[in-house]
Amino acid sequence: MSTPVQSEQEVQAYLDRHNIQTIVEDAINQCVKANAADPCIHMSQHLSSKSTGDKITAVKARSIFDSRGNPTVEVDVTTTRGMYRAAVPSGASTGVYEALELRDGGDAYMGKGVSKAVSNVNDIIAKALIGMDPKEQKAIDDKMVQELDGSKNEWGWSKAKLGANAILGVSMAVCKAGAAAKGLPLYKHIAELAGNPTGKMYMPVPSFNIINGGSHAGNKLAMQEFMILPVGASSFTEAMKMGSEVYHNLKKGIKKAYGQDACNVGDEGGFAPNILDNKEGLNLVVAAIEAAGYTGKVKIGMDVAASEFWLDAEKKYDLDFKTENNDGSQKKTGEELMAIYEDFCENYPMISIEDPFDQDDFPSYTAMTAKLGEKAQIVGDDLLVTNPKRVQKAIDDKACNALLLKVNQIGSITESIEAVNMAKAAGWGVMTSHRSGETEDSFIADLAVGLGTGQIKTGAPCRSERLSKYNQLLRIEEELGADAIYTGADFRLPDLSK
Repeated sequence: MSTPVQSEQEVQAYLDRHNIQTIVEDAINQCVKANAADPCIHMSQHLSSKSTGDKITAVKARSIFDSRGNPTVEVDVTTTRGMYRAAVPSGASTGVYEALELRDGGDAYMGKGVSKAVSNVNDIIAKALIGMDPKEQKAIDDKMVQELDGSKNEWGWSKAKLGANAILGVSMAVCKAGAAAKGLPLYKHIAELAGNPTGKMYMPVPSFNIINGGSHAGNKLAMQEFMILPVGASSFTEAMKMGSEVYHNLKKGIKKAYGQDACNVGDEGGFAPNILDNKEGLNLVVAAIEAAGYTGKVKIGMDVAASEFWLDAEKKYDLDFKTENNDGSQKKTGEELMAIYEDFCENYPMISIEDPFDQDDFPSYTAMTAKLGEKAQIVGDDLLVTNPKRVQKAIDDKACNALLLKVNQIGSITESIEAVNMAKAAGWGVMTSHRSGETEDSFIADLAVGLGTGQIKTGAPCRSERLSKYNQLLRIEEELGADAIYTGADFRLPDLSK
Protein backbone atom coordinates (compact mmCIF):
# COMPACT_ATOMS: atom_id res chain seq x y z
CA MET A 1 0.00 0.00 0.00
CA SER A 2 1.63 3.28 -1.11
CA THR A 3 1.95 6.27 1.20
CA PRO A 4 -0.23 9.24 0.12
CA VAL A 5 1.79 12.06 -1.44
CA GLN A 6 1.64 15.26 0.59
CA SER A 7 1.56 18.66 -1.06
CA GLU A 8 4.24 21.28 -0.39
CA GLN A 9 1.66 23.27 1.54
CA GLU A 10 0.90 20.28 3.82
CA VAL A 11 4.59 19.68 4.45
CA GLN A 12 5.20 23.33 5.29
CA ALA A 13 2.16 23.43 7.56
CA TYR A 14 3.51 20.42 9.48
CA LEU A 15 6.97 22.03 9.82
CA ASP A 16 5.44 25.29 11.05
CA ARG A 17 3.02 23.60 13.44
CA HIS A 18 5.84 21.78 15.23
CA ASN A 19 8.43 24.57 14.90
CA ILE A 20 10.79 22.01 13.36
CA GLN A 21 13.06 24.43 11.45
CA THR A 22 13.93 26.37 14.61
CA ILE A 23 14.48 23.19 16.64
CA VAL A 24 16.80 21.64 14.04
CA GLU A 25 18.76 24.88 13.60
CA ASP A 26 19.22 25.04 17.37
CA ALA A 27 20.50 21.43 17.40
CA ILE A 28 23.04 22.29 14.67
CA ASN A 29 24.19 25.40 16.53
CA GLN A 30 24.64 23.45 19.79
CA CYS A 31 26.64 20.82 17.93
CA VAL A 32 28.97 23.41 16.39
CA LYS A 33 29.35 25.24 19.71
CA ALA A 34 30.34 21.98 21.44
CA ASN A 35 32.71 21.03 18.60
CA ALA A 36 31.15 17.56 18.91
CA ALA A 37 33.29 14.62 17.79
CA ASP A 38 30.19 12.86 16.45
CA PRO A 39 27.69 15.47 15.24
CA CYS A 40 24.87 12.96 14.68
CA ILE A 41 25.04 11.57 18.22
CA HIS A 42 25.28 15.04 19.74
CA MET A 43 22.29 16.33 17.76
CA SER A 44 20.20 13.25 18.50
CA GLN A 45 20.85 13.66 22.24
CA HIS A 46 19.98 17.35 22.07
CA LEU A 47 16.77 16.65 20.14
CA SER A 48 15.84 13.88 22.55
CA SER A 49 16.06 16.31 25.46
CA LYS A 50 13.49 18.52 23.71
CA SER A 51 10.87 15.79 23.40
CA THR A 52 7.71 15.88 25.50
CA GLY A 53 8.53 12.45 26.95
CA ASP A 54 7.42 8.91 26.25
CA LYS A 55 3.72 8.24 25.85
CA ILE A 56 1.82 4.96 25.66
CA THR A 57 0.54 4.47 22.13
CA ALA A 58 -0.82 0.91 22.27
CA VAL A 59 -1.53 -1.97 24.67
CA LYS A 60 -2.05 -5.49 23.36
CA ALA A 61 -2.65 -8.74 25.28
CA ARG A 62 -2.61 -12.35 24.14
CA SER A 63 -2.85 -15.83 25.63
CA ILE A 64 0.43 -17.78 25.92
CA PHE A 65 1.39 -20.89 27.93
CA ASP A 66 3.09 -21.13 31.29
CA SER A 67 5.53 -23.82 32.45
CA ARG A 68 2.71 -26.19 33.43
CA GLY A 69 1.10 -25.97 29.99
CA ASN A 70 -1.76 -23.73 31.14
CA PRO A 71 -2.78 -20.48 29.44
CA THR A 72 -1.62 -17.21 30.94
CA VAL A 73 -1.66 -13.56 29.93
CA GLU A 74 1.11 -11.78 28.04
CA VAL A 75 0.97 -8.03 27.41
CA ASP A 76 2.82 -5.72 25.00
CA VAL A 77 2.88 -2.04 25.91
CA THR A 78 4.05 0.17 23.04
CA THR A 79 5.28 3.70 23.65
CA THR A 80 6.73 6.40 21.45
CA ARG A 81 10.11 4.80 22.26
CA GLY A 82 9.46 1.10 21.66
CA MET A 83 7.57 -2.04 22.72
CA TYR A 84 7.82 -3.69 26.16
CA ARG A 85 6.52 -7.16 27.01
CA ALA A 86 5.53 -8.91 30.23
CA ALA A 87 4.05 -12.33 31.05
CA VAL A 88 2.00 -13.19 34.13
CA PRO A 89 2.80 -16.21 36.36
CA SER A 90 0.21 -18.45 38.03
CA GLY A 91 0.23 -20.45 41.26
CA ALA A 92 -0.93 -24.00 42.09
CA SER A 93 -0.96 -23.57 45.85
CA THR A 94 -3.00 -20.38 46.08
CA GLY A 95 -4.28 -18.47 49.09
CA VAL A 96 -8.02 -17.80 49.23
CA TYR A 97 -7.32 -14.10 49.82
CA GLU A 98 -5.35 -13.57 46.62
CA ALA A 99 -6.70 -11.05 44.12
CA LEU A 100 -8.87 -12.72 41.48
CA GLU A 101 -7.06 -14.57 38.72
CA LEU A 102 -9.66 -14.43 35.97
CA ARG A 103 -10.16 -17.74 34.17
CA ASP A 104 -12.76 -18.59 31.51
CA GLY A 105 -14.22 -21.76 33.01
CA GLY A 106 -15.95 -24.24 30.70
CA ASP A 107 -14.35 -27.16 28.89
CA ALA A 108 -11.54 -25.48 26.94
CA TYR A 109 -8.15 -25.79 28.65
CA MET A 110 -9.85 -27.55 31.58
CA GLY A 111 -11.50 -24.25 32.45
CA LYS A 112 -8.15 -22.43 32.67
CA GLY A 113 -8.42 -20.27 29.55
CA VAL A 114 -7.69 -16.54 29.87
CA SER A 115 -9.59 -15.11 26.90
CA LYS A 116 -11.75 -12.98 29.21
CA ALA A 117 -8.68 -11.44 30.85
CA VAL A 118 -7.10 -10.85 27.43
CA SER A 119 -10.27 -9.15 26.20
CA ASN A 120 -10.35 -6.96 29.29
CA VAL A 121 -6.88 -5.68 28.43
CA ASN A 122 -7.59 -5.19 24.74
CA ASP A 123 -11.12 -3.77 25.02
CA ILE A 124 -11.09 -1.83 28.32
CA ILE A 125 -7.61 -1.14 29.67
CA ALA A 126 -5.82 -0.38 26.39
CA LYS A 127 -7.84 2.63 25.27
CA ALA A 128 -7.80 4.13 28.76
CA LEU A 129 -3.99 4.21 28.92
CA ILE A 130 -3.28 5.76 25.51
CA GLY A 131 -1.30 8.96 25.95
CA MET A 132 -0.24 8.24 29.55
CA ASP A 133 3.41 8.54 30.64
CA PRO A 134 4.86 5.06 31.40
CA LYS A 135 7.06 6.58 34.12
CA GLU A 136 3.89 7.31 36.11
CA GLN A 137 3.54 3.78 37.48
CA LYS A 138 1.26 4.65 40.39
CA ALA A 139 -1.09 6.77 38.30
CA ILE A 140 -1.44 3.99 35.73
CA ASP A 141 -1.90 1.25 38.34
CA ASP A 142 -4.45 3.33 40.24
CA LYS A 143 -6.37 3.99 37.04
CA MET A 144 -6.59 0.26 36.28
CA VAL A 145 -7.25 -0.95 39.82
CA GLN A 146 -9.47 1.76 41.23
CA GLU A 147 -11.15 3.36 38.21
CA LEU A 148 -11.41 0.73 35.46
CA ASP A 149 -11.92 -2.24 37.80
CA GLY A 150 -13.05 -0.72 41.09
CA SER A 151 -14.05 -3.99 42.79
CA LYS A 152 -13.35 -4.27 46.52
CA ASN A 153 -13.70 -6.70 49.39
CA GLU A 154 -12.81 -6.50 53.08
CA TRP A 155 -9.10 -6.71 52.21
CA GLY A 156 -9.04 -3.97 49.57
CA TRP A 157 -9.05 -3.89 45.78
CA SER A 158 -9.96 -7.40 44.60
CA LYS A 159 -9.63 -7.06 40.79
CA ALA A 160 -12.78 -9.18 40.45
CA LYS A 161 -14.00 -7.32 37.36
CA LEU A 162 -10.97 -7.21 35.06
CA GLY A 163 -8.82 -9.90 36.73
CA ALA A 164 -5.52 -9.50 38.55
CA ASN A 165 -3.82 -11.36 35.69
CA ALA A 166 -5.05 -8.74 33.19
CA ILE A 167 -4.02 -5.78 35.35
CA LEU A 168 -0.66 -7.22 36.39
CA GLY A 169 0.44 -7.98 32.83
CA VAL A 170 -0.07 -4.34 31.93
CA SER A 171 1.50 -3.12 35.19
CA MET A 172 4.68 -5.15 34.62
CA ALA A 173 5.01 -4.10 30.97
CA VAL A 174 4.44 -0.44 31.92
CA CYS A 175 7.21 -0.77 34.51
CA LYS A 176 9.62 -1.94 31.82
CA ALA A 177 8.53 0.92 29.56
CA GLY A 178 9.04 3.39 32.40
CA ALA A 179 12.60 2.15 32.91
CA ALA A 180 13.35 2.64 29.22
CA ALA A 181 11.84 6.13 29.30
CA LYS A 182 14.28 7.05 32.08
CA GLY A 183 17.20 5.33 30.37
CA LEU A 184 17.65 3.16 33.45
CA PRO A 185 18.01 -0.59 34.02
CA LEU A 186 14.70 -2.02 35.23
CA TYR A 187 16.04 -2.72 38.75
CA LYS A 188 17.11 0.91 39.21
CA HIS A 189 13.76 2.21 37.98
CA ILE A 190 11.99 -0.06 40.47
CA ALA A 191 14.32 1.17 43.23
CA GLU A 192 13.35 4.77 42.43
CA LEU A 193 9.64 3.87 42.43
CA ALA A 194 10.10 2.44 45.93
CA GLY A 195 12.20 5.35 47.19
CA ASN A 196 15.34 3.19 47.53
CA PRO A 197 18.91 4.34 46.83
CA THR A 198 20.51 3.31 43.53
CA GLY A 199 24.20 3.59 44.38
CA LYS A 200 25.15 0.38 46.14
CA MET A 201 22.52 -2.30 45.51
CA TYR A 202 21.83 -5.61 47.22
CA MET A 203 21.94 -8.96 45.45
CA PRO A 204 19.52 -11.42 47.06
CA VAL A 205 20.33 -14.74 48.66
CA PRO A 206 18.77 -17.38 46.37
CA SER A 207 16.48 -19.88 48.08
CA PHE A 208 16.60 -22.98 45.89
CA ASN A 209 13.65 -25.36 46.08
CA ILE A 210 15.46 -28.68 45.67
CA ILE A 211 12.91 -31.18 47.03
CA ASN A 212 9.28 -30.75 45.97
CA GLY A 213 6.24 -32.04 47.80
CA GLY A 214 2.72 -30.80 48.49
CA SER A 215 0.71 -29.58 45.50
CA HIS A 216 3.87 -29.32 43.37
CA ALA A 217 4.71 -33.02 43.17
CA GLY A 218 3.11 -36.44 42.83
CA ASN A 219 4.82 -37.95 45.87
CA LYS A 220 3.31 -38.38 49.36
CA LEU A 221 5.31 -35.58 50.96
CA ALA A 222 2.88 -33.09 52.54
CA MET A 223 5.25 -30.18 53.04
CA GLN A 224 5.69 -28.39 49.76
CA GLU A 225 9.27 -27.17 49.47
CA PHE A 226 12.64 -28.04 50.99
CA MET A 227 15.04 -25.22 50.14
CA ILE A 228 18.70 -24.33 50.51
CA LEU A 229 20.02 -20.81 51.11
CA PRO A 230 23.76 -20.18 50.48
CA VAL A 231 24.14 -17.43 53.09
CA GLY A 232 27.87 -18.13 53.40
CA ALA A 233 28.66 -17.20 49.80
CA SER A 234 30.61 -14.02 49.06
CA SER A 235 28.63 -13.10 45.94
CA PHE A 236 25.50 -14.09 44.08
CA THR A 237 27.69 -15.83 41.50
CA GLU A 238 29.26 -17.99 44.21
CA ALA A 239 25.81 -18.64 45.70
CA MET A 240 24.71 -20.05 42.34
CA LYS A 241 27.78 -22.30 42.29
CA MET A 242 26.95 -23.59 45.76
CA GLY A 243 23.31 -24.15 44.88
CA SER A 244 24.15 -26.02 41.68
CA GLU A 245 26.68 -28.28 43.38
CA VAL A 246 24.36 -29.15 46.28
CA TYR A 247 21.56 -29.83 43.78
CA HIS A 248 23.68 -32.29 41.81
CA ASN A 249 24.94 -33.99 44.96
CA LEU A 250 21.33 -34.36 46.07
CA LYS A 251 20.51 -36.01 42.75
CA LYS A 252 23.33 -38.51 43.30
CA GLY A 253 22.08 -39.25 46.83
CA ILE A 254 18.47 -39.72 45.74
CA LYS A 255 19.49 -41.99 42.85
CA LYS A 256 21.57 -44.13 45.18
CA ALA A 257 18.84 -44.40 47.83
CA TYR A 258 15.69 -44.64 45.70
CA GLY A 259 16.72 -45.33 42.11
CA GLN A 260 16.75 -43.31 38.88
CA ASP A 261 12.95 -42.95 38.82
CA ALA A 262 13.12 -40.86 42.01
CA CYS A 263 15.19 -38.24 40.18
CA ASN A 264 12.19 -36.91 38.28
CA VAL A 265 11.53 -33.25 39.05
CA GLY A 266 8.45 -31.30 40.17
CA ASP A 267 6.93 -28.10 38.82
CA GLU A 268 9.76 -25.96 40.17
CA GLY A 269 12.71 -28.16 39.22
CA GLY A 270 13.21 -29.84 42.58
CA PHE A 271 13.34 -33.59 42.98
CA ALA A 272 10.24 -35.43 44.09
CA PRO A 273 11.26 -38.77 45.67
CA ASN A 274 8.29 -40.77 46.90
CA ILE A 275 8.79 -40.25 50.61
CA LEU A 276 6.31 -39.39 53.36
CA ASP A 277 8.50 -38.46 56.33
CA ASN A 278 9.56 -34.81 56.21
CA LYS A 279 12.69 -35.60 58.23
CA GLU A 280 13.73 -38.00 55.52
CA GLY A 281 13.66 -35.08 53.09
CA LEU A 282 15.66 -32.89 55.46
CA ASN A 283 18.26 -35.61 55.96
CA LEU A 284 18.70 -35.89 52.19
CA VAL A 285 19.33 -32.14 51.98
CA VAL A 286 21.81 -32.14 54.88
CA ALA A 287 23.73 -35.03 53.28
CA ALA A 288 23.86 -33.19 49.93
CA ILE A 289 25.18 -30.01 51.58
CA GLU A 290 27.87 -32.05 53.34
CA ALA A 291 28.79 -33.94 50.17
CA ALA A 292 29.23 -30.63 48.33
CA GLY A 293 31.48 -29.34 51.12
CA TYR A 294 29.28 -26.45 52.20
CA THR A 295 28.26 -27.40 55.74
CA GLY A 296 27.80 -24.17 57.70
CA LYS A 297 27.68 -22.05 54.55
CA VAL A 298 24.40 -23.38 53.12
CA LYS A 299 21.33 -23.31 55.36
CA ILE A 300 17.85 -24.83 54.99
CA GLY A 301 14.42 -23.30 54.49
CA MET A 302 10.94 -24.78 54.05
CA ASP A 303 7.63 -23.82 52.52
CA VAL A 304 5.11 -25.96 54.39
CA ALA A 305 2.01 -24.61 52.56
CA ALA A 306 -0.04 -25.90 55.50
CA SER A 307 -3.33 -24.54 54.15
CA GLU A 308 -3.16 -27.31 51.56
CA PHE A 309 -3.55 -30.02 54.22
CA TRP A 310 -5.66 -28.20 56.81
CA LEU A 311 -8.88 -30.06 57.68
CA ASP A 312 -11.23 -27.28 58.72
CA ALA A 313 -13.96 -29.61 59.99
CA GLU A 314 -11.52 -31.43 62.28
CA LYS A 315 -9.25 -28.44 63.02
CA LYS A 316 -6.24 -30.62 62.25
CA TYR A 317 -3.42 -30.83 59.72
CA ASP A 318 -3.17 -34.08 57.73
CA LEU A 319 0.45 -34.85 56.83
CA ASP A 320 -0.79 -37.81 54.77
CA PHE A 321 -3.41 -35.80 52.86
CA LYS A 322 -2.42 -37.23 49.48
CA THR A 323 -3.46 -40.74 50.55
CA GLU A 324 -7.21 -41.18 50.21
CA ASN A 325 -8.97 -42.76 53.19
CA ASN A 326 -5.74 -42.82 55.20
CA ASP A 327 -5.72 -44.16 58.75
CA GLY A 328 -5.51 -40.68 60.31
CA SER A 329 -2.24 -41.39 62.10
CA GLN A 330 -0.57 -38.35 60.50
CA LYS A 331 -3.25 -35.83 61.55
CA LYS A 332 -1.79 -33.17 63.82
CA THR A 333 -3.16 -30.34 65.92
CA GLY A 334 -1.59 -26.89 65.64
CA GLU A 335 0.34 -27.56 68.86
CA GLU A 336 1.65 -30.88 67.54
CA LEU A 337 2.71 -29.24 64.28
CA MET A 338 4.51 -26.54 66.26
CA ALA A 339 6.47 -29.25 68.08
CA ILE A 340 7.57 -30.64 64.71
CA TYR A 341 8.86 -27.20 63.70
CA GLU A 342 10.69 -26.82 67.00
CA ASP A 343 12.40 -30.15 66.32
CA PHE A 344 13.38 -28.97 62.82
CA CYS A 345 14.93 -25.76 64.20
CA GLU A 346 16.73 -27.65 66.96
CA ASN A 347 18.24 -30.42 64.83
CA TYR A 348 18.74 -28.88 61.37
CA PRO A 349 20.29 -25.62 60.10
CA MET A 350 16.78 -24.22 59.59
CA ILE A 351 16.58 -20.46 59.01
CA SER A 352 13.25 -19.97 57.20
CA ILE A 353 9.79 -21.56 57.54
CA GLU A 354 7.00 -20.38 55.25
CA ASP A 355 3.25 -20.89 55.74
CA PRO A 356 3.57 -23.20 58.76
CA PHE A 357 -0.17 -22.97 59.51
CA ASP A 358 -3.48 -22.35 57.74
CA GLN A 359 -4.03 -18.91 56.19
CA ASP A 360 -6.66 -18.02 58.83
CA ASP A 361 -4.75 -19.36 61.83
CA PHE A 362 -3.30 -16.06 63.03
CA PRO A 363 -3.00 -17.21 66.69
CA SER A 364 -0.73 -20.17 65.77
CA TYR A 365 1.45 -17.88 63.64
CA THR A 366 1.76 -15.42 66.53
CA ALA A 367 2.75 -18.19 68.96
CA MET A 368 5.32 -19.60 66.55
CA THR A 369 6.85 -16.20 65.78
CA ALA A 370 7.27 -15.56 69.50
CA LYS A 371 8.82 -18.98 70.07
CA LEU A 372 10.96 -19.57 66.96
CA GLY A 373 11.15 -16.18 65.22
CA GLU A 374 14.73 -15.52 66.34
CA LYS A 375 16.13 -18.82 65.06
CA ALA A 376 14.17 -18.79 61.81
CA GLN A 377 12.19 -16.23 59.89
CA ILE A 378 8.47 -17.04 59.83
CA VAL A 379 7.30 -16.21 56.31
CA GLY A 380 3.71 -15.32 55.46
CA ASP A 381 2.55 -16.33 51.98
CA ASP A 382 -1.05 -17.60 51.98
CA LEU A 383 -1.42 -15.70 55.25
CA LEU A 384 -0.51 -12.33 53.67
CA VAL A 385 -0.98 -12.75 49.89
CA THR A 386 1.15 -9.59 49.36
CA ASN A 387 -1.89 -7.59 50.50
CA PRO A 388 -1.09 -4.37 52.42
CA LYS A 389 -4.16 -4.74 54.66
CA ARG A 390 -3.31 -8.32 55.60
CA VAL A 391 0.33 -7.31 56.10
CA GLN A 392 -0.84 -4.63 58.53
CA LYS A 393 -2.98 -7.14 60.45
CA ALA A 394 -0.03 -9.50 60.73
CA ILE A 395 2.18 -6.64 61.94
CA ASP A 396 -0.40 -5.73 64.57
CA ASP A 397 -0.79 -9.38 65.65
CA LYS A 398 2.98 -10.10 65.46
CA ALA A 399 1.89 -13.08 63.38
CA CYS A 400 5.10 -13.48 61.34
CA ASN A 401 8.31 -11.62 60.62
CA ALA A 402 8.78 -11.96 56.86
CA LEU A 403 6.70 -11.31 53.74
CA LEU A 404 6.69 -13.52 50.67
CA LEU A 405 6.39 -11.14 47.73
CA LYS A 406 4.32 -12.52 44.85
CA VAL A 407 3.20 -9.79 42.48
CA ASN A 408 0.34 -11.81 41.02
CA GLN A 409 -1.24 -12.29 44.46
CA ILE A 410 -2.07 -8.58 44.65
CA GLY A 411 -2.09 -7.72 40.94
CA SER A 412 -0.08 -4.49 40.54
CA ILE A 413 3.48 -3.26 40.98
CA THR A 414 2.37 -0.25 43.03
CA GLU A 415 0.53 -2.36 45.63
CA SER A 416 3.46 -4.80 45.75
CA ILE A 417 5.85 -1.96 46.56
CA GLU A 418 3.47 -0.72 49.26
CA ALA A 419 3.36 -4.16 50.91
CA VAL A 420 7.17 -4.48 50.81
CA ASN A 421 7.75 -1.03 52.28
CA MET A 422 5.26 -1.77 55.09
CA ALA A 423 6.99 -5.06 55.89
CA LYS A 424 10.44 -3.47 55.95
CA ALA A 425 9.25 -0.61 58.14
CA ALA A 426 8.11 -3.24 60.66
CA GLY A 427 11.59 -4.81 60.67
CA TRP A 428 10.49 -7.83 58.64
CA GLY A 429 12.39 -9.74 56.00
CA VAL A 430 11.06 -9.94 52.44
CA MET A 431 11.51 -12.87 50.06
CA THR A 432 10.69 -12.21 46.41
CA SER A 433 9.01 -15.26 44.88
CA HIS A 434 8.08 -16.91 41.61
CA ARG A 435 4.97 -19.08 41.14
CA SER A 436 4.83 -22.75 40.22
CA GLY A 437 3.36 -21.82 36.82
CA GLU A 438 6.09 -19.56 35.42
CA THR A 439 7.20 -18.05 32.12
CA GLU A 440 10.52 -16.96 30.64
CA ASP A 441 9.90 -13.40 31.91
CA SER A 442 12.69 -12.50 34.37
CA PHE A 443 10.90 -9.45 35.88
CA ILE A 444 11.12 -10.63 39.50
CA ALA A 445 14.94 -10.73 39.34
CA ASP A 446 15.03 -6.96 38.77
CA LEU A 447 12.24 -6.56 41.33
CA ALA A 448 14.28 -8.31 44.05
CA VAL A 449 17.29 -6.06 43.45
CA GLY A 450 15.28 -2.86 43.04
CA LEU A 451 13.29 -3.41 46.23
CA GLY A 452 16.36 -4.68 48.12
CA THR A 453 14.43 -7.68 49.38
CA GLY A 454 17.62 -9.55 50.26
CA GLN A 455 16.29 -12.96 49.24
CA ILE A 456 14.55 -14.60 46.29
CA LYS A 457 13.07 -18.02 45.65
CA THR A 458 12.52 -19.02 42.08
CA GLY A 459 12.92 -22.79 42.06
CA ALA A 460 15.79 -25.18 41.67
CA PRO A 461 18.80 -24.47 39.45
CA CYS A 462 16.94 -26.46 36.80
CA ARG A 463 14.25 -25.69 34.14
CA SER A 464 14.64 -22.63 31.94
CA GLU A 465 11.69 -20.69 33.33
CA ARG A 466 13.41 -20.81 36.75
CA LEU A 467 16.91 -20.13 35.47
CA SER A 468 15.76 -17.09 33.48
CA LYS A 469 15.50 -15.28 36.83
CA TYR A 470 18.77 -16.59 38.27
CA ASN A 471 20.61 -15.84 35.03
CA GLN A 472 19.26 -12.28 35.00
CA LEU A 473 20.57 -11.83 38.55
CA LEU A 474 24.01 -12.96 37.36
CA ARG A 475 23.86 -10.29 34.65
CA ILE A 476 22.76 -7.63 37.14
CA GLU A 477 25.62 -8.50 39.50
CA GLU A 478 28.06 -8.28 36.60
CA GLU A 479 26.62 -4.92 35.51
CA LEU A 480 26.77 -3.44 39.02
CA GLY A 481 30.34 -4.58 39.59
CA ALA A 482 31.70 -3.16 42.85
CA ASP A 483 28.29 -1.59 43.57
CA ALA A 484 26.72 -5.05 44.04
CA ILE A 485 26.52 -6.20 47.66
CA TYR A 486 25.57 -9.82 48.33
CA THR A 487 23.25 -9.89 51.36
CA GLY A 488 24.55 -13.18 52.75
CA ALA A 489 23.92 -13.42 56.49
CA ASP A 490 21.99 -10.11 56.37
CA PHE A 491 19.33 -11.60 54.10
CA ARG A 492 16.51 -10.99 56.60
CA LEU A 493 16.81 -7.21 56.59
CA PRO A 494 19.59 -5.71 54.45
CA ASP A 495 20.49 -2.14 55.40
CA LEU A 496 19.81 -0.18 52.22
CA SER A 497 21.47 2.91 53.70
CA LYS A 498 24.92 1.31 53.56
